[in-house]
Amino acid sequence: MPFRRLLLTALSLTILSLPVQAEKLRIVTEPWAPYVYVDSHDQAKGIDYEVTATVFQRLGIDVEWQFLPWKRCLAMLAQGQADGALDIFHTTARDNELLYPAEPLSDVQFMLFQDNRHPHSVSTLDDLAGLTVGTSPGYFYGDAFMNAQTFKQETAPSHEANFGKLIRGRVDLVLTDRRVGEHVIREMGLQDQVSELPVVIYQNKQFLAVRRNAGMDLLIQRFGVELKRFKQEPQYQALLQRYAAAEQRITQAPTTADSRHSAVEQQESGAL
Repeated sequence: MPFRRLLLTALSLTILSLPVQAEKLRIVTEPWAPYVYVDSHDQAKGIDYEVTATVFQRLGIDVEWQFLPWKRCLAMLAQGQADGALDIFHTTARDNELLYPAEPLSDVQFMLFQDNRHPHSVSTLDDLAGLTVGTSPGYFYGDAFMNAQTFKQETAPSHEANFGKLIRGRVDLVLTDRRVGEHVIREMGLQDQVSELPVVIYQNKQFLAVRRNAGMDLLIQRFGVELKRFKQEPQYQALLQRYAAAEQRITQAPTTADSRHSAVEQQESGAL
């Protein structure tokens, strides 16, 4: 009996590993710089992307990446067209569909950003009454924000489009992660025009998650163990420092009022 039980256990573990050994793991995510994005040379980059790619490489897992709007990423997961998603929140609503490792990839803080020409004083969600807040489709900003009825949420197809709407006066504020917002502001050359408000609307941890009941239980456990190990290594600290330095080096391309105006018009043209 002991030998038979051991054989069955070994067989079960082998079966759990078969789907990821037979073909590439399909991971979807939305460009979300500086966590994950595609650079001008069509190369995948980002803090969480590089960490995840390193962990999968150590585990001997091949990955096929797809960069799509977040709402489509969630739809592909639900329809079984993707095996997992990068930089997704762990919510109770998703527990029946997704498996998460014990170790998160990163922490995010959702902040409000304003046009300095039209400042707002916001301490609580009640202070948003009557305002329009720019958001992203498919994103979760916490139950309190999502269920609030005193202000309007207006989505845009990209973070750049959201900030374009902000300085055009089409929305009163933009809500996004602090690091993402700061990255977009620098790239659009809006440092002198847009600033963040000192209030955290929502904070959470980002994970790699895979579909439940798809034979990847062992994989996600191994991923969590290896991720935690990698975070304790000098290579991980060097990666964080490299991205911190890169963010400081980002310079704004527009140097005049006219060129800044043109850049914003280009971003605004994608806002629906």
